Amino acid sequence: MTSTPDAPAVSALSGLFESTFGSAPDGVWQAPGRVNLIGEHTDYNEGFVLPFAIDKTAKVAVRIRHDSRVRLLSTFGEQGLVEADVDMLVPEAAKGWTKYPLGVAWALQQRGILVPGFDLLMDSDVPLGAGLSSSHAIECAVISALNELTGAGLGAEDMVLATQRAENDFVGAPTGIMDQSASLRGSKGHAVFLDCRDQSVQLVPFDAQEAGLVLLVIDTKVSHSHADGGYASRRVSCELGAQVLGVPALRDVGIGDLEEASGLLDSTTFRRVRHIVTENDRVLQTVERLTTDGPAHIGRLLDASHASMRDDFEISCPELDLAVETSRAHGAIGARMTGGGFGGSAIALTPVGHEQDVRDAVVRAFAAAGFTTPDIFTVTPAAGATRLA
Repeated sequence: MTSTPDAPAVSALSGLFESTFGSAPDGVWQAPGRVNLIGEHTDYNEGFVLPFAIDKTAKVAVRIRHDSRVRLLSTFGEQGLVEADVDMLVPEAAKGWTKYPLGVAWALQQRGILVPGFDLLMDSDVPLGAGLSSSHAIECAVISALNELTGAGLGAEDMVLATQRAENDFVGAPTGIMDQSASLRGSKGHAVFLDCRDQSVQLVPFDAQEAGLVLLVIDTKVSHSHADGGYASRRVSCELGAQVLGVPALRDVGIGDLEEASGLLDSTTFRRVRHIVTENDRVLQTVERLTTDGPAHIGRLLDASHASMRDDFEISCPELDLAVETSRAHGAIGARMTGGGFGGSAIALTPVGHEQDVRDAVVRAFAAAGFTTPDIFTVTPAAGATRLA
């Protein structure tokens, strides 16, 4: 089996798989969720992002079958056992969490890879709907398993593109490549500086603990979905902006071009464009500061990123704004919402000595506002997808 700290969880998942499906799995794979340190909505604009894989993962136990039948079960038990035929997968037909593994199988088929039937049992401790990419964690665990079990031999870059196609064309969510890249290519103690135009990756040191800091995640409990209209409409605005400005993507617009752009675009489209352009610049500045000065010097960039998402891209919400403002007021050196927006989580980079002050203040502020009590926890940069057994 395995002698890692995951051994008990692997053993439990394998045992449950065997009791459910009648024999042991061919293996167990895991893939992490992610936190995006900075760089929001820049990925599908061929820009720059700086996420990192977190120490919360989705695990899948998988066994290949000798027919086309697929049987899927989650430890959450919310859907029970779901069955499908791998040769009859239809985009956007699957429901709940099963659309993610089925979407991966479908996307591999679109690449000409023969995918047989399989049994799969999934467990995850990535919070759902929190903007930490629980869906991509499932997809990356599944594609890691199927890539190995089918002998497809895809590299990380191709697995990223396959899972993006699963999201875009099967699930129906117009996401970019950031989440999959962090989950598949993450490294312990590092953030993943990703150029979304050519998929090149640079691992950037990000050790908050060594700098006397913790990164708090504040899950507002406001659920969001990338498959809804808000995310899609922001993408349409960005594509319109690029078209009017005559560039392949907003990646090609610089800070110095914004004055001219303001005269060519309607006010809403201009604000969307301004967020992307300035956010790309903030990512580059954050990478430089982490490389030369360390995590204690990126707080103002996190603050500016949140203001841009709140005011220019308009993807925040009252709960996220309250989490960010309260964190700053009680000791955080920088805070911002993270993820696609319209709910989910905020992050607060906080000195160790102020961690409890921030936690207590945010809980009090949410109670006073009549909001649902948030979940608050720390995350650290972790390794990417891997086989556990």
